[in-house]
Amino acid sequence: MMPSSTVTTGITRLIGNTPLLRIQMFEREFPRVEVYAKAEWFNPGGSVKDRAALWMIEDGERRGALTREKTIIDSTSGNTGIAYAMVAAAKGYRVKLVMPKNVSAERKALISAYGAEIVYSDPGEGSDGAILLVRQLVAAEPDSYFYPDQYSNPANAKAHYDGTAVEILQQTGGRVSHFIAGLGTTGTFVGTSRRLKEHDPSIKTIAVEPEDSFHGLEGLKHIPTAIVPKIWDPGLADEIWGCPTEPAYDLARTVARTEGLLVGHSSGAALWAVRRLAETIDDGVVVTVFPDSGDRYLSTGLYGRR
Repeated sequence: MMPSSTVTTGITRLIGNTPLLRIQMFEREFPRVEVYAKAEWFNPGGSVKDRAALWMIEDGERRGALTREKTIIDSTSGNTGIAYAMVAAAKGYRVKLVMPKNVSAERKALISAYGAEIVYSDPGEGSDGAILLVRQLVAAEPDSYFYPDQYSNPANAKAHYDGTAVEILQQTGGRVSHFIAGLGTTGTFVGTSRRLKEHDPSIKTIAVEPEDSFHGLEGLKHIPTAIVPKIWDPGLADEIWGCPTEPAYDLARTVARTEGLLVGHSSGAALWAVRRLAETIDDGVVVTVFPDSGDRYLSTGLYGRR
C-alpha cells in the first residue's frame, strides 16, 4: 500500500503550495540581492491561474450561483481557460471559453483536451475583444451561464491573499523585502501585495505591464489602454513599470539555458523588472512569480529565435 502522504482524493487538492526557487542569474552582478520565484507551473493545470479558477468556482458553489444546470463561461488568453477546464472536469461542470484566435496552439489543445468548448474572438482585438464577446453571450442567455468574470471577481485576488502571499511569507521566513508581479487580470499582484503589506508595510511592491498596447507579452495587459479590471487597486503598487517585449524574451531564454527553468513570456517580464530593481538597491530579498512554463509557448517562437 502506498504511504498516505503520496495519496490525494482529487486533483484540485494539489493546487497551491508551489516551490520557491532561488534564481541565480543576477548573483554575480548583485551579490547582496537574493532573488526567488514562485514556480507556478507546479500547479496541476500548469499555471498560477489554477489558484484563481479554483477559488472563483468554489465561491460560485458556496453562493449558489453555480449549479449543475449552468455552464461556466469566461474570457481568457489561455491559462485561466486551462485552469477552468481542469477544475470543471474534476468537479463535473460544463465549460465554454472565449479566447482570441491567435493564442498559442498548445493552450488551445490543452483546453480542448479537458473537454471545454472554445469560442474564438477577433485576434486583432486581443483580450479586450474576448471580454466584450463573452459579455454578449451572457447577456443573450443569462440563465444558461455562470460567469465568474476573472477581471472583476474578488475571489481571484482572494486566492493569492489566502494562498500565494502566505506561502511567500512562510517560505522566506518573513524576510521578503520586495515583491514583483505582472499585470493581467491583476489578481496575483493585488491579492499577494495586499496580504504582504498587511504583514509588513515596508515591503515594496512593483507591478509590471507591457510598455505599450502593441506587445508580445502574452497574458499581460497594458492597463492604460485596456479595459481596466475592476479588481485592480493601483494603490497597492509602489511602482508600475512598463516592460519592453524583446528584453523579456531574452531573459526568458537566458534563464532556460543557464538554470534549466523553461518559463513563459511573462516570467521574462518579471526577470526584466527584477534586474531593473537590483540596479537600484544595495540588498534585499526579492520575490517574483513565474506564472507558467515555456512548454505552452513553443509554437510562438519564444525559444526559436536567437
